[in-house]
Amino acid sequence: MTAQPRIRPRVGHIEFLNCLPLYWGLARTGTLLDLELTKDTPDRLGELLVNGDLDIGPVSLVEFLLNTDDLVALPDIAVGCDGPVMSCEIVSRGPLERLDGARVALGSTSRTSVRLAQLLLAELHGARPDYYTCPPDLTRMMAEAEGAVVIGDVGLRSYLRALPEPGLDVHDLGQLWKDWTGLPFVFAVWAVRRDYLEREPEIVRAVHQAFLTSRDLSLEEVAKVAEQASRWEPFEANVLERYFTTLDFRLGAEQLAGIREFARRTGPDLGYPADVRVELLDTP
Repeated sequence: MTAQPRIRPRVGHIEFLNCLPLYWGLARTGTLLDLELTKDTPDRLGELLVNGDLDIGPVSLVEFLLNTDDLVALPDIAVGCDGPVMSCEIVSRGPLERLDGARVALGSTSRTSVRLAQLLLAELHGARPDYYTCPPDLTRMMAEAEGAVVIGDVGLRSYLRALPEPGLDVHDLGQLWKDWTGLPFVFAVWAVRRDYLEREPEIVRAVHQAFLTSRDLSLEEVAKVAEQASRWEPFEANVLERYFTTLDFRLGAEQLAGIREFARRTGPDLGYPADVRVELLDTP
Protein backbone atom coordinates (compact mmCIF):
# COMPACT_ATOMS: atom_id res chain seq x y z
CA MET A 1 0.00 0.00 0.00
CA THR A 2 1.31 3.44 -0.88
CA ALA A 3 -1.12 5.57 1.13
CA GLN A 4 -0.11 5.92 4.76
CA PRO A 5 -3.06 6.85 6.97
CA ARG A 6 -2.50 8.64 10.22
CA ILE A 7 -4.89 6.09 11.71
CA ARG A 8 -5.02 2.64 10.14
CA PRO A 9 -8.31 1.82 8.39
CA ARG A 10 -10.58 -0.47 10.39
CA VAL A 11 -11.08 -3.55 8.22
CA GLY A 12 -13.20 -6.64 8.86
CA HIS A 13 -11.76 -10.15 8.65
CA ILE A 14 -13.86 -13.31 8.38
CA GLU A 15 -11.88 -16.27 9.69
CA PHE A 16 -13.78 -18.73 7.50
CA LEU A 17 -12.08 -20.99 5.00
CA ASN A 18 -13.85 -19.38 2.06
CA CYS A 19 -12.20 -16.03 2.81
CA LEU A 20 -8.69 -17.33 3.41
CA PRO A 21 -7.39 -16.60 -0.12
CA LEU A 22 -8.45 -12.97 0.26
CA TYR A 23 -6.38 -12.50 3.43
CA TRP A 24 -3.49 -14.95 3.11
CA GLY A 25 -1.51 -12.73 0.76
CA LEU A 26 -1.81 -9.71 3.06
CA ALA A 27 0.70 -11.26 5.41
CA ARG A 28 2.98 -12.26 2.53
CA THR A 29 3.09 -8.69 1.18
CA GLY A 30 3.37 -6.99 4.58
CA THR A 31 0.11 -5.11 4.00
CA LEU A 32 -1.39 -6.66 7.12
CA LEU A 33 0.57 -4.17 9.23
CA ASP A 34 -1.22 -1.26 7.53
CA LEU A 35 -4.67 -2.45 8.63
CA GLU A 36 -6.51 -2.57 11.93
CA LEU A 37 -8.16 -5.95 11.48
CA THR A 38 -11.26 -7.00 13.39
CA LYS A 39 -11.93 -10.74 13.30
CA ASP A 40 -15.50 -11.94 13.78
CA THR A 41 -18.38 -13.84 12.24
CA PRO A 42 -19.87 -12.63 8.95
CA ASP A 43 -23.06 -11.41 10.59
CA ARG A 44 -21.22 -9.52 13.31
CA LEU A 45 -18.79 -7.90 10.85
CA GLY A 46 -21.68 -6.78 8.66
CA GLU A 47 -23.34 -5.24 11.70
CA LEU A 48 -20.12 -3.40 12.65
CA LEU A 49 -19.74 -2.04 9.12
CA VAL A 50 -23.34 -0.87 8.88
CA ASN A 51 -23.13 0.77 12.33
CA GLY A 52 -19.91 2.62 11.50
CA ASP A 53 -17.59 0.60 13.75
CA LEU A 54 -15.64 -0.61 10.69
CA ASP A 55 -14.55 1.40 7.65
CA ILE A 56 -14.17 -1.41 5.11
CA GLY A 57 -15.11 -5.05 5.26
CA PRO A 58 -17.05 -8.05 4.07
CA VAL A 59 -20.82 -7.91 4.26
CA SER A 60 -23.38 -10.50 3.25
CA LEU A 61 -25.23 -9.73 0.04
CA VAL A 62 -28.60 -9.23 1.75
CA GLU A 63 -27.14 -6.81 4.32
CA PHE A 64 -25.39 -4.91 1.55
CA LEU A 65 -28.58 -4.59 -0.49
CA LEU A 66 -30.39 -3.32 2.60
CA ASN A 67 -27.77 -0.62 3.15
CA THR A 68 -26.79 0.70 -0.28
CA ASP A 69 -27.34 4.29 0.90
CA ASP A 70 -24.39 3.92 3.27
CA LEU A 71 -22.15 1.38 1.50
CA VAL A 72 -20.19 1.27 -1.75
CA ALA A 73 -18.96 -2.08 -3.09
CA LEU A 74 -15.32 -2.69 -3.97
CA PRO A 75 -15.12 -3.97 -7.57
CA ASP A 76 -13.74 -7.36 -8.55
CA ILE A 77 -13.70 -8.81 -5.05
CA ALA A 78 -16.39 -10.98 -3.51
CA VAL A 79 -17.11 -14.48 -2.28
CA GLY A 80 -19.37 -16.38 -4.60
CA CYS A 81 -19.58 -19.21 -7.10
CA ASP A 82 -20.33 -19.89 -10.73
CA GLY A 83 -21.75 -23.36 -10.28
CA PRO A 84 -21.13 -25.38 -7.12
CA VAL A 85 -20.03 -23.52 -4.00
CA MET A 86 -19.21 -26.73 -2.06
CA SER A 87 -19.93 -25.23 1.37
CA CYS A 88 -23.59 -24.13 1.23
CA GLU A 89 -25.89 -27.13 1.06
CA ILE A 90 -29.41 -28.40 1.61
CA VAL A 91 -29.32 -31.89 3.09
CA SER A 92 -32.57 -33.82 2.82
CA ARG A 93 -34.23 -37.18 3.08
CA GLY A 94 -35.49 -37.73 -0.41
CA PRO A 95 -36.41 -35.19 -3.09
CA LEU A 96 -36.67 -31.53 -2.16
CA GLU A 97 -40.36 -31.48 -3.10
CA ARG A 98 -41.03 -33.66 -0.05
CA LEU A 99 -39.87 -30.84 2.23
CA ASP A 100 -43.12 -28.95 1.68
CA GLY A 101 -44.61 -28.57 5.17
CA ALA A 102 -41.78 -30.59 6.73
CA ARG A 103 -39.38 -29.38 9.41
CA VAL A 104 -36.14 -27.93 8.01
CA ALA A 105 -33.33 -26.87 10.31
CA LEU A 106 -31.37 -23.71 9.55
CA GLY A 107 -27.87 -24.23 10.86
CA SER A 108 -26.80 -20.78 9.74
CA THR A 109 -27.68 -17.22 10.63
CA SER A 110 -26.40 -16.04 7.23
CA ARG A 111 -29.39 -14.22 5.80
CA THR A 112 -28.10 -14.62 2.26
CA SER A 113 -27.62 -18.40 2.36
CA VAL A 114 -30.90 -18.90 4.20
CA ARG A 115 -32.85 -16.68 1.83
CA LEU A 116 -31.31 -18.37 -1.21
CA ALA A 117 -32.25 -21.79 0.14
CA GLN A 118 -35.80 -20.65 0.86
CA LEU A 119 -36.12 -19.11 -2.60
CA LEU A 120 -34.86 -22.22 -4.36
CA LEU A 121 -37.12 -24.53 -2.36
CA ALA A 122 -40.21 -22.40 -2.95
CA GLU A 123 -39.71 -21.42 -6.58
CA LEU A 124 -38.05 -24.55 -7.97
CA HIS A 125 -39.64 -27.26 -5.87
CA GLY A 126 -42.88 -25.78 -4.52
CA ALA A 127 -41.71 -26.49 -0.98
CA ARG A 128 -42.52 -24.20 1.94
CA PRO A 129 -41.12 -26.01 4.95
CA ASP A 130 -41.51 -25.33 8.65
CA TYR A 131 -38.15 -23.63 9.27
CA TYR A 132 -36.41 -23.33 12.60
CA THR A 133 -32.91 -22.24 13.66
CA CYS A 134 -30.53 -24.47 15.58
CA PRO A 135 -26.78 -25.00 16.09
CA PRO A 136 -24.96 -26.31 12.97
CA ASP A 137 -24.68 -29.94 14.04
CA LEU A 138 -25.91 -32.07 11.14
CA THR A 139 -26.40 -35.22 13.23
CA ARG A 140 -28.68 -33.37 15.63
CA MET A 141 -30.39 -31.46 12.84
CA MET A 142 -31.32 -34.58 10.88
CA ALA A 143 -32.48 -36.30 14.05
CA GLU A 144 -35.10 -33.57 14.46
CA ALA A 145 -35.92 -32.57 10.88
CA GLU A 146 -36.36 -33.84 7.34
CA GLY A 147 -33.91 -31.33 5.92
CA ALA A 148 -31.15 -28.93 6.91
CA VAL A 149 -29.44 -25.86 5.47
CA VAL A 150 -25.74 -25.87 6.38
CA ILE A 151 -22.77 -23.69 5.45
CA GLY A 152 -19.07 -23.46 6.25
CA ASP A 153 -17.23 -26.53 7.52
CA VAL A 154 -20.48 -28.42 8.07
CA GLY A 155 -21.59 -27.61 4.54
CA LEU A 156 -18.27 -28.64 3.04
CA ARG A 157 -18.28 -31.97 4.91
CA SER A 158 -21.82 -32.55 3.65
CA TYR A 159 -20.77 -31.82 0.07
CA LEU A 160 -17.98 -34.37 0.49
CA ARG A 161 -20.62 -36.86 1.69
CA ALA A 162 -19.41 -37.06 5.30
CA LEU A 163 -23.00 -37.57 6.47
CA PRO A 164 -24.50 -38.79 9.74
CA GLU A 165 -26.65 -41.46 8.10
CA PRO A 166 -26.86 -43.29 4.76
CA GLY A 167 -29.30 -42.28 2.07
CA LEU A 168 -29.26 -38.53 2.60
CA ASP A 169 -29.36 -36.27 -0.46
CA VAL A 170 -27.08 -33.22 -0.71
CA HIS A 171 -28.02 -30.27 -2.89
CA ASP A 172 -25.50 -27.50 -3.56
CA LEU A 173 -27.09 -24.04 -3.39
CA GLY A 174 -24.69 -22.55 -5.93
CA GLN A 175 -25.33 -25.30 -8.46
CA LEU A 176 -29.11 -25.07 -7.98
CA TRP A 177 -28.96 -21.32 -8.63
CA LYS A 178 -26.73 -21.75 -11.68
CA ASP A 179 -29.00 -24.42 -13.16
CA TRP A 180 -32.04 -22.19 -12.58
CA THR A 181 -30.74 -18.81 -13.76
CA GLY A 182 -27.53 -19.51 -15.67
CA LEU A 183 -25.83 -16.87 -13.51
CA PRO A 184 -23.14 -16.80 -10.83
CA PHE A 185 -24.16 -16.21 -7.24
CA VAL A 186 -22.53 -13.76 -4.83
CA PHE A 187 -22.77 -14.52 -1.12
CA ALA A 188 -20.75 -11.57 0.19
CA VAL A 189 -19.15 -8.40 -1.13
CA TRP A 190 -16.43 -6.18 0.26
CA ALA A 191 -17.73 -2.68 0.88
CA VAL A 192 -16.63 0.66 2.24
CA ARG A 193 -18.72 3.10 4.19
CA ARG A 194 -19.67 6.01 1.98
CA ASP A 195 -18.67 8.59 4.61
CA TYR A 196 -15.22 6.99 5.01
CA LEU A 197 -14.75 6.91 1.23
CA GLU A 198 -15.48 10.63 1.06
CA ARG A 199 -12.88 11.35 3.77
CA GLU A 200 -10.15 8.90 2.70
CA PRO A 201 -10.49 7.99 -1.00
CA GLU A 202 -6.78 7.24 -1.48
CA ILE A 203 -6.67 4.90 1.51
CA VAL A 204 -9.77 3.05 0.28
CA ARG A 205 -8.21 2.52 -3.14
CA ALA A 206 -4.99 1.33 -1.51
CA VAL A 207 -6.88 -1.19 0.66
CA HIS A 208 -8.84 -2.35 -2.38
CA GLN A 209 -5.65 -2.90 -4.36
CA ALA A 210 -4.08 -4.73 -1.41
CA PHE A 211 -6.97 -7.22 -1.35
CA LEU A 212 -6.79 -7.77 -5.10
CA THR A 213 -3.06 -8.39 -4.85
CA SER A 214 -3.58 -10.75 -1.90
CA ARG A 215 -6.23 -12.73 -3.78
CA ASP A 216 -4.15 -13.02 -6.94
CA LEU A 217 -1.05 -14.11 -5.00
CA SER A 218 -3.07 -16.67 -3.05
CA LEU A 219 -4.54 -18.18 -6.19
CA GLU A 220 -1.13 -18.28 -7.87
CA GLU A 221 0.21 -20.19 -4.86
CA VAL A 222 -3.02 -22.01 -4.07
CA ALA A 223 -1.32 -25.36 -3.43
CA LYS A 224 0.82 -23.72 -0.74
CA VAL A 225 -2.21 -21.96 0.77
CA ALA A 226 -4.13 -25.25 0.89
CA GLU A 227 -1.19 -27.15 2.37
CA GLN A 228 -0.72 -24.61 5.15
CA ALA A 229 -4.46 -24.41 5.88
CA SER A 230 -4.71 -28.21 6.09
CA ARG A 231 -2.42 -28.11 9.14
CA TRP A 232 -5.16 -26.55 11.26
CA GLU A 233 -8.33 -27.39 9.31
CA PRO A 234 -10.07 -30.81 9.28
CA PHE A 235 -9.64 -31.18 5.52
CA GLU A 236 -6.86 -32.57 3.34
CA ALA A 237 -4.80 -30.15 1.25
CA ASN A 238 -6.17 -31.49 -2.05
CA VAL A 239 -9.74 -30.87 -0.86
CA LEU A 240 -8.91 -27.30 0.15
CA GLU A 241 -7.15 -26.60 -3.14
CA ARG A 242 -10.22 -27.82 -4.99
CA TYR A 243 -12.44 -25.67 -2.75
CA PHE A 244 -10.38 -22.49 -3.16
CA THR A 245 -10.33 -22.86 -6.95
CA THR A 246 -14.07 -23.64 -7.11
CA LEU A 247 -15.03 -20.45 -5.28
CA ASP A 248 -15.44 -17.30 -7.37
CA PHE A 249 -13.72 -14.26 -5.84
CA ARG A 250 -14.63 -11.88 -8.67
CA LEU A 251 -17.20 -9.11 -8.86
CA GLY A 252 -17.63 -8.23 -12.50
CA ALA A 253 -20.45 -7.89 -15.01
CA GLU A 254 -21.69 -11.49 -14.71
CA GLN A 255 -21.62 -11.42 -10.90
CA LEU A 256 -23.50 -8.11 -10.89
CA ALA A 257 -26.12 -9.67 -13.17
CA GLY A 258 -26.50 -12.47 -10.60
CA ILE A 259 -26.94 -9.90 -7.83
CA ARG A 260 -29.58 -8.03 -9.81
CA GLU A 261 -31.48 -11.27 -10.47
CA PHE A 262 -31.40 -12.21 -6.78
CA ALA A 263 -32.58 -8.70 -5.85
CA ARG A 264 -35.39 -8.87 -8.38
CA ARG A 265 -36.64 -12.12 -6.90
CA THR A 266 -36.20 -11.26 -3.20
CA GLY A 267 -36.27 -7.47 -2.83
CA PRO A 268 -39.99 -7.01 -2.15
CA ASP A 269 -39.89 -9.64 0.62
CA LEU A 270 -36.65 -8.48 2.24
CA GLY A 271 -37.15 -4.73 2.15
CA TYR A 272 -35.00 -3.39 -0.69
CA PRO A 273 -36.10 -2.38 -4.21
CA ALA A 274 -36.27 -5.15 -6.77
CA ASP A 275 -34.17 -2.90 -9.04
CA VAL A 276 -31.76 -1.84 -6.29
CA ARG A 277 -28.64 -0.10 -7.65
CA VAL A 278 -25.25 -1.59 -6.80
CA GLU A 279 -22.73 1.24 -6.72
CA LEU A 280 -19.07 0.31 -7.20
CA LEU A 281 -15.98 2.19 -6.13
CA ASP A 282 -14.52 4.13 -9.04
CA THR A 283 -11.06 2.90 -9.93
CA PRO A 284 -8.40 4.68 -11.98
